[in-house]
Amino acid sequence: MSENARKRTRYDVLVIGGGPAGMGAALSAQAAGARVAIIERDAHLGGILRQCIHPGFGLEHFKEELTGPEYAQRLIDQVKQTAVDVFTNTMVLSIDGGDANGAASIDSPAPSRDSHAVHTVACMSPNGYIEFDAASVVLAMGCRERTRSEIKIPGSRPAGVFTAGLAQRYINIENLAPGKRFVILGSGDIGLIMARRLALEGFEVEGVYELMPYANGLFRNVKNCLEDFGIPLHLSTTVTRIIGHDRLEAVEVSRVDQNLAPIPGTERTIPCDALLLSVGLIPENEISVAAGVKLDPRTRGAMVNQDLMTNVPGIFSCGNVLHVHDLADNATAEAERAGAAAASWANSMYVDEEDLESREGAAANVDPAPVQAENLKVEAGGIAGYALPEVISNTDKLVKLYFRVRRPHDRARIKVSSGGTVIFEGKPRAFKPSIMESMPLTPKMMQQAHGTITFSVEPVEDEDTPAKEVR
Repeated sequence: MSENARKRTRYDVLVIGGGPAGMGAALSAQAAGARVAIIERDAHLGGILRQCIHPGFGLEHFKEELTGPEYAQRLIDQVKQTAVDVFTNTMVLSIDGGDANGAASIDSPAPSRDSHAVHTVACMSPNGYIEFDAASVVLAMGCRERTRSEIKIPGSRPAGVFTAGLAQRYINIENLAPGKRFVILGSGDIGLIMARRLALEGFEVEGVYELMPYANGLFRNVKNCLEDFGIPLHLSTTVTRIIGHDRLEAVEVSRVDQNLAPIPGTERTIPCDALLLSVGLIPENEISVAAGVKLDPRTRGAMVNQDLMTNVPGIFSCGNVLHVHDLADNATAEAERAGAAAASWANSMYVDEEDLESREGAAANVDPAPVQAENLKVEAGGIAGYALPEVISNTDKLVKLYFRVRRPHDRARIKVSSGGTVIFEGKPRAFKPSIMESMPLTPKMMQQAHGTITFSVEPVEDEDTPAKEVR
């Protein structure tokens, strides 16, 4: 941290979160000439990557394979080489006075404010209460794991039930053993990776159980983490009861029907002393909602435009707090866009020529964000789980739509339409929910749209070859 950091409370861009997305946004904004600070509640930058000691990171961003800590350290080293101020062990309490306890609802309107008003971010640090003023705020808080209470598993409440990420931290950072015989519920990537990690440490992994009829993690993780280690994957099966008093003694698992309801008579009891839950991630948006940011109920992240700006002027969102990414590389790339847009927005606030000159080329190096008279709303249809951005306010440049399907299908096509007119229709191909995909919307395509663009992924059924879901 620079020596004057504690005295300096005014920034062009303030980034909340010091993980791969937060650092990516900060570096991009700083490269654009903005005065930038990162606020991180942990003692170190790096976020979740510090405990992800497996390889597979960096192939896109750094063009070489790295472990999670190596990927994080590359970004940390880059931040240290810049003038970005870093505040660790600092917790954000509110943005613009919003009640972080959730007084605002998802549908609450944004606070009434001038479109270029400065944002005030209240924080608590080891040195006490601090307030920062910033022209732009970038939300990069990441996400958290769903817990037992959120999926409502019946049974007693013994020790030994962990989220997969917590167990990962215990083993990789704290050097603690969460148990000896494990059952893993959910086939998300972290659950698959932890199955391999436990096997490498010599623990017994009885199996991975998945409610859905297909694996939710990337295919490479199913292959490398389960099949290569002889760990069974039980599809259409879930944990229906937790058994134990002080410590977990066993779990009851049951097959489920096509409606995902347990099938009576299929129950079996599996002795174990640890149950790991890999049952989904939830963006950490309590601070966002309290600040008036509207959330998309499909992603549980902010609703944003093509510049990743939310409905609150000057507040941007990126990374896993916006929508869950498969790869840290993708989260970083998205964050770089958010950082550049945040710097552009900050620059557009400095309209006085003398002020621009006094800033010695700071955020003035970035062109102000363009303003579009009419917004296009983007809606998801068919088996598309969501489409992002949800709003397009500038149709003069190509916009990438990011999406994920709700269920796998081996023969479906992308269709883009508006007002009943089909603007684009792709060729039939396979889609999987474990893979986040993107599709470009060209200015020509957007100029044919009016009001709302419907982006859908629709199953295709030929007369000779009926469509089948991918298992």
